[in-house]
Formats: sequence, C-alpha cells, structure tokens
Amino acid sequence: MALIVLLGLGLAGYSAWLLEFFVQTGVSPTEQPVWDLFYAQPVFPVATAIGGLAFLLTGPALMRLAPARWSGRLTSVSVSAFGIVLMVYAGVPETVVTPNLLSAAVAVGALSLVFWWPPGWRACAVGCLAAVLVAWALVVVSTISGHLEGVFTRVQLVVHAAQVVIGGAYVLQTPVPVSGRKMSVAGAMLRSNRHRK
Repeated sequence: MALIVLLGLGLAGYSAWLLEFFVQTGVSPTEQPVWDLFYAQPVFPVATAIGGLAFLLTGPALMRLAPARWSGRLTSVSVSAFGIVLMVYAGVPETVVTPNLLSAAVAVGALSLVFWWPPGWRACAVGCLAAVLVAWALVVVSTISGHLEGVFTRVQLVVHAAQVVIGGAYVLQTPVPVSGRKMSVAGAMLRSNRHRK
C-alpha cells in the first residue's frame, strides 16, 4: 500500500504542469518547453521536487516487489534515479542536460521491465519503451528545430506518466503471499500450479 501511495504522490507532483491550464503562467504550451513553468510560478518546482522525493523513496520500496536479480534491481534503481534527477531539476532548472537524464532514467526503467515482467505485461513494457524513445526523439528534434517544443515536452510527460500508471497497475494486481512479500505474477502462477498437483 505504501508503494502505491508513493507512486501516486510522485505522479501527482510530476503532473503538476497540468495546473498551467488553470493558473496564469505566460508560458506558451506550444512553443516553450514545459520546464519553463518553473520560472513562472513557484508551485511548479515545489510540486516537482515533492514528486521527485516520492519517486526516490519508491525505488527502495520496489525492491520488495521486483525479483532479486539485476533486471528487478535496475527497475528500482532507475525509479530512484528518476526521483533524484527530478529534484535536482526542480532546484536548478537551467541545467541543460537534466531533461535527457530524466528521459534516460525512464527508458532504462522501461527496458528493465521487459526482462522481468511476465509475458502479457512484458508487451506493455515493450510498448512503454517504444513510446518513451519516440517521445524523447520528438523532443530532441523539436528542440533542435525550435518549433513545437512545448507540445512535445508535454507529450513526453504524458508518456512518462502513463508508464507510472501501468507500473502502478502491475503493483496492484500482483498477489501478496502470506509472508507479506509481494510475488510476481509469474511466481504466483507457479505457486498456484504447484498446489493443484
């Protein structure tokens, strides 16, 4: 339950940019990158930093769910790394490299899921990875061209948020054994098959 609360808090902080449709910012949602909101109103960097802290704390909590092998550990580390970079960016928004570090953390997290999620969910992980890479490429192209950067940075945040929602759905449906430690779907299926024999 704590894991879902942390994911929800992280998602809420990361999605604070949606407030731009309700408060006056002076930032163009089509031409200015979403991170320009940090200079418009203090609520944006504060909410983002809180979201980053939540993601940082989500990483260790995920260790209890992810399998004890490199792919599962990489998922946990990438979520915490995403949170750290998000907090740094909220505090120092002029850092040019940070948006790419955020994208890299999300891409690594999606890639790690491909290696340990069970088959049905693995297809979701592959879809998330493809969407993350396409959104990242569109942001890079729009930044270089100087057109529609606002649109594509916002699309990128929606893609990242969708991945968090899918990850939360996976956590919610993963069975909890009597010991209190969550099992993967594959582990729960194996356990169920053993009891039938």
